Amino acid sequence: MQKASTIIIGCGVSGLTCGVRLLEAGFDVTIVAKSVPPNTTSDAAAAIWYPYRAYPEDRVLAWCKKSYETFVQLSTVEQTGVSFTELYEIFIQQIQDPNWVTVVSGFHRLGSDELPPGYVDGYAATVPLMETPIYMPYLMERFAKLGGKIEKLNQEIQNLEDLYADTPLIINCTGIGAGKLCKDPLVFPVRGQVISTLNPGLTRGVVNEVGPRGLTYIIARSKDCILGGTAQENDWNMAVDEETSNDILHRCQQLEPRLRGLEILGVKVGLRPGRSEIRLEIERATNKCSVIHNYGHGGAGFTLSWGCAEDVLELAKGVFPAITSA
Repeated sequence: MQKASTIIIGCGVSGLTCGVRLLEAGFDVTIVAKSVPPNTTSDAAAAIWYPYRAYPEDRVLAWCKKSYETFVQLSTVEQTGVSFTELYEIFIQQIQDPNWVTVVSGFHRLGSDELPPGYVDGYAATVPLMETPIYMPYLMERFAKLGGKIEKLNQEIQNLEDLYADTPLIINCTGIGAGKLCKDPLVFPVRGQVISTLNPGLTRGVVNEVGPRGLTYIIARSKDCILGGTAQENDWNMAVDEETSNDILHRCQQLEPRLRGLEILGVKVGLRPGRSEIRLEIERATNKCSVIHNYGHGGAGFTLSWGCAEDVLELAKGVFPAITSA
């Protein structure tokens, strides 16, 4: 049988999820990355199921549906960090139902008594929540138990071509790094800054994507809350900005007064990989090497992770037909 030797570039949620699916299908997988958990962009994410800034809508809908179904299964397994929570999305104007309404459970429109002052419309749904301090180590452990290997690099890979000679299959899950690595002008950073505080007893998430306060969200986890946020396009600054932190706190405390006076546990910055459309496709790099690109997920990396991994696996099977016929 032809050995399905595969390199995945990137050790965030996309790279690890693809790695798990490929290993389960019989591939030999090595992840190479400069940053590994807990120091990836994925580790800084609020990681609630919500198809934020991801396109095209038809493919995104299919991917987030598959991921939702997988998270349902994972929520029944101990030590995954996956649970289900109610998410409120609120608006200052009347809105239609989102296109993903048929994917989720518990969807309902909010009554006027459920809306904060100044908001006129909104809806709620029951969605997956992935607590990254638990979920990312779970993915790492699952990947390792399946026989996957991780090679931590001292620096980022500069040229994809350097891997062509020795690797029949490369999976490109480099996120924001794909712009430089693939010379892709469509990739741009969407800077996100979030704050972690103690949880004062909140049990749901609240998102206000467009409104007078700007992007504001409160994601209640088992022991803390993730407060956000920002969506600063083409901003590469990875340093924590104190003024931004104060603004986030002010906006979130206006939305939820119980957050006032709480201890701040930490502040993180991450660069979401923005792109006009997610790139998930196979490229025949040489006669002996194929590259499957899987990047540009915007703010929906977790939301789309398992659905995209399934498509990556199907493309990979075409490179190694002996695996599927064994």
